[in-house]
Amino acid sequence: MSERRPLVFLLALLAGVAMLVVAGCGDDDSDSGSGSATTGTVSLDDCTPDSLETLSSGTLTVATDSPAFPPYFEDDDPTNGQGFESAVAYAIADKLGYAESDVEWVVEPFNSSYRPGPKDFDFDVNQISITPKRAEAVDFSSPYYTADQALVALRGSGFENATSLADFADASIGVQIGTTSLEAVEASIQPSSEPRVFDTSNDVVSALKQGQVDAIVVDVPTAFFLTAVQVPKGEIVGQFPAPGGDEWGALLAKDSPLTGCVSAAIDELESTGELEELTQRWISDAAQAPVLE
Repeated sequence: MSERRPLVFLLALLAGVAMLVVAGCGDDDSDSGSGSATTGTVSLDDCTPDSLETLSSGTLTVATDSPAFPPYFEDDDPTNGQGFESAVAYAIADKLGYAESDVEWVVEPFNSSYRPGPKDFDFDVNQISITPKRAEAVDFSSPYYTADQALVALRGSGFENATSLADFADASIGVQIGTTSLEAVEASIQPSSEPRVFDTSNDVVSALKQGQVDAIVVDVPTAFFLTAVQVPKGEIVGQFPAPGGDEWGALLAKDSPLTGCVSAAIDELESTGELEELTQRWISDAAQAPVLE
């Protein structure tokens, strides 16, 4: 982490909250939930810089929004290879035969990335959930991340030191109505008392801050934001896989000739374990959020 992180980090988070919490991983589309990645069966052997129809010959143009904030990018600089999505983008480029010097980064606002029409990039990585509605206008690669659920508790509550889901069996847990987090609590934690259900995410946060609940469950990206900005005394106790996790994919122009190759690169990263290593380093370890079982 950079020593100049506090100001830049908070400004970046504040500027990006709508993107991350609402647009990126929320239910902003009327047809919400996991959609289908636009993938095809392509061999990486057929995906080389001299054969790929990129925006600029010999260059892979990758987009993300600005500001670009942790843990997805570090120091607001996508080019440095630090942070989860920066590292994933360079790993994809490497699988396609591009050196780091052959990757060019451009800015693409989140909300314009999935609009219909031509793109000024080859692919975009920006915590973009794959949904059926978005897939009508753009292509998505194979998923490179599925957002798990996170348990957040206040420091000093006693629950911040929990090491398993069983530790929350008798806890009062707050969730927002109609979310995958509610499903996750019921399916994976199975508390002895019904979770407390609130109408809005703000109500969930207020309940935690005021001690009305022992812990809350939100998706991991939302937990990053909450503990950095809204609930500074909150701590991500851990994360756990749960039904309905949001899948993120690289976004490309509709019917892009690159979609199959980007998917093939991600599939290769998945099969070799490299993607899991990047996820562990930049998401799990960065958040100090161990997987709870």
